[in-house]
Amino acid sequence: MATRVLILGAAGRDFHNFNVLYRGNPDFEVVGFTATQIPNIDDRRYPPALAGDGYPEGIGIFPEDDLENLVRELKVDLVVFSYSDVTHGHVMHLAARAVAAGAAYSLPGGETMLKSSRPVIAVTATRTGAGKSPASRKIHRLLTEAGKQVVAVRHPMPYGDLVKQQVQRFATFEDLTEADVTIEEREEYERYVATGTVIYAGVDYGAILTAAESEAEIILWDGGNNDLPFYLPDVHICIADAHRAGHGLSYWPGEANLRRADVVLINKVDTATPDQLAAVEAAVAETNPDATVIRAAGPITVDDESLVRGKRVLVLDDGPTITHGGMPYGAGLLAAQDLGAAEIIDPRPFAVGTIQTVYENYPHIGAVLPAMGYGTDQQRELKETIDRAAPDTVVVGTPIDLAALLELEIPHTRVHYTVEEQGSPTLADVLADYL
Repeated sequence: MATRVLILGAAGRDFHNFNVLYRGNPDFEVVGFTATQIPNIDDRRYPPALAGDGYPEGIGIFPEDDLENLVRELKVDLVVFSYSDVTHGHVMHLAARAVAAGAAYSLPGGETMLKSSRPVIAVTATRTGAGKSPASRKIHRLLTEAGKQVVAVRHPMPYGDLVKQQVQRFATFEDLTEADVTIEEREEYERYVATGTVIYAGVDYGAILTAAESEAEIILWDGGNNDLPFYLPDVHICIADAHRAGHGLSYWPGEANLRRADVVLINKVDTATPDQLAAVEAAVAETNPDATVIRAAGPITVDDESLVRGKRVLVLDDGPTITHGGMPYGAGLLAAQDLGAAEIIDPRPFAVGTIQTVYENYPHIGAVLPAMGYGTDQQRELKETIDRAAPDTVVVGTPIDLAALLELEIPHTRVHYTVEEQGSPTLADVLADYL
């Protein structure tokens, strides 16, 4: 009799684990997925076209809060944890709930990494917001300047029509518009497209790998959250955030990344305290003494500093970093403080709709507005929150021109952040075999 499986997910890793471990496998029957972290991704189905033989009606997706009832009603034998950027305690509380309800519990890992015929350079992290994106962009620049044909593959964010999103290829801004991507997706794709680089994402990472290999010399895995790579890396680079010194050993699967990595880049050393930096270095030395360690600063620049100095500003910071990433603020707030804003307006009293719900769900968030935009309704609520706060300036601390996307009429300026290695080794040093 086939083992009945329930996969706990958040519209990403869960689908990949199903595709790699269970699709077409007669020893297992996946009876459901659960959903959390991202709004409006439950109460839908993993479609038959993607689920394959044995699932003529597809697979239901349910709220994670119903775990115990689902185990009993669906007669679940095995609960498979399949999302990221959560504490070890969170993972094991779910394990306790599953076991108490009568199921076994598992954590897939390296067996889900697909082997590529091309070299794979993977960028992961110990936590969301550590600096994967600027590090990935720098690696991409080094490779392309060396004349390599690089294709980026991004961790999944399939929040819409799953069949249409099976394999997504973005090469132009028109591709992004046609796909009706969310703000979170646009933040990750836009800067690759702006440099003329193809970036893939979607649902079926086996099919995506085949497509990417057809046009790449090197594949750059641009990880999401602090998840493990979906492709077996030839070089695994893990970004550790010096501002969150203990998190590398207390979040899943970030600790696994820290232990597996060939290279650990400790980021934001320019703004961390000596004690924070020492704690991160000690964690790396303890868990992965053979890793090459790079220390990097995360300099922040602002397009128009005059719009910040002496002004009443509202700060719009990166959504994932300050929600499930656990940070109370991001680069936008640091820039506003450094430039001497007269007032940093607290957006919380002005929040409406689902934006207000975000603050309720993540009470650690400080006086910044998370750049949420999972659909046009939430984007409209984000703009309404900004307009109600009536700042002199909106400081946009996200990787994209969000003000243009929201059609803000209030003056605004963008914040940019990069990765700059301090001393040696550098990223160019650890990638010398590929340059």
